[in-house]
Amino acid sequence: MCDYMLAINSIVPYYVSMYVATVPNRNSPPAILLRESYRLEGKVKTRTIANITHLAPHQIEALRLALSGSLTGSATPLPESFHISRSLPHGHVAAVLGCLRNLHLDAILDPAPGRQRDLVIAMIVARIIEPASKLATARGLHCDTLHHSLGEILHLDSADEAELYQAMDWLLPQQPRIEQALAKLHLSQGGLVLYDLTSTYFEGRHCPLAKLGHSRDDKSGTLQIVFGLLTNAAGCPVAVEVFAGNTSDPKTVATQVDKLRQRFGLSDMVLIGDRGMITSARIREDLPASKGIQWISALRATQIQKLAAGGQLQMSFFDQTDLVEIAHPDFPGERLVACFNPLLAEERVRDPSC
Repeated sequence: MCDYMLAINSIVPYYVSMYVATVPNRNSPPAILLRESYRLEGKVKTRTIANITHLAPHQIEALRLALSGSLTGSATPLPESFHISRSLPHGHVAAVLGCLRNLHLDAILDPAPGRQRDLVIAMIVARIIEPASKLATARGLHCDTLHHSLGEILHLDSADEAELYQAMDWLLPQQPRIEQALAKLHLSQGGLVLYDLTSTYFEGRHCPLAKLGHSRDDKSGTLQIVFGLLTNAAGCPVAVEVFAGNTSDPKTVATQVDKLRQRFGLSDMVLIGDRGMITSARIREDLPASKGIQWISALRATQIQKLAAGGQLQMSFFDQTDLVEIAHPDFPGERLVACFNPLLAEERVRDPSC
């Protein structure tokens, strides 16, 4: 009967309501009919779908209650017949977790399913949808304090913060294998490799990498930790490394070159870094052409001013185009590409200090 009703509803575009009607039949028992009413050309019409007189009385009553929106044997409207004890947000969890699995990141973390892998996945998803400490993340997963459906989906509704830290300890020795898999997917011979650093301040006294150094988040006077990130040309992360907080940017370049060549097997690459990282000394010592490594960086302001003062760089070059290539004996074997940025020029007219 249900299949029949669904088929009828799918082909009647003017459907209004469906109900059970009792029709007197003179000296015979009344006919029990399943009917629907609909509107056609502004008029309400009735159509008989089926004769259900042959059904048992309790079946007819159940159908009548279902069509009226009530539960069997109760006059309570269907929406009011349920008690909602808790409703967990789910859509954002499903979206992020689905993307993670579509990228096969779960298999990259560990080909074999397991609780440690699920804990790491939970921390990745939670970091995206609700960044928080390990303690707050564990509370969001636990069955008594769920913030969303993530804990239930991954069966981690009994996890605590100690387990999350243990999962981080499990993850650390997996890093070389995971980075190797990511490099195989996202890096290629002759392709672009982007590299940059950032830092964060550290609260505590027992981290051997926490040192006084340059603070990028205006926390001068506090211990720092430096992070270096390698990505492909699209910005997809491939490898990360942590350095002591007093490590200067240029000193991290050699380790990244060795990683690309020895661990990832890249013999031909283009490394892109900012002017504070790829310095003349690093070019001579860490990026010789004999290693098959090309690089892209930027000149310092004093070098640009010297080119402009010597006449090698003139504003008239940019009358027809925004890019121009020049040569200079101070930079043998290097291509100097100058770019005119009209927005920056306008800003400097307004504020020469920028």
